[in-house]
Amino acid sequence: MKSTAISILIASVLVAVAIVFSNNGGSANENSVANNVSVIDGVQIIEISAKGGYLPRKSTAKSGIPTILRFDTSGTFDCSSSVRIPSMNISKALPQTGSTDIDIGNQEVATLQGTCGMGMYPFEIDFQS
Repeated sequence: MKSTAISILIASVLVAVAIVFSNNGGSANENSVANNVSVIDGVQIIEISAKGGYLPRKSTAKSGIPTILRFDTSGTFDCSSSVRIPSMNISKALPQTGSTDIDIGNQEVATLQGTCGMGMYPFEIDFQS
């Protein structure tokens, strides 16, 4: 039993290190300007790719208009196939491949934070006026 727990811990550390190195410490993705927000027929759509984390990790959107989060998956088998937004009590399993819309209504000026089911992969949306 102890060896199983140690193996899981070591595997988790190795995955975390691999993520940090594959994202160049996360700095390139965190600071880049995302072009993933569009408004169609008065509804704001924020598209986020879910595979090995969420891209973009940071999005900027307009507050006060109906908003949908659109998660796109393509062969996603990791924990990013489960999205959580604790402040809205949202927990949603995503398909391995496909597109899933989550209606989050009209957001006030604030930063909405989400994560994968295990809390390893964060994302945030900054709603501005």
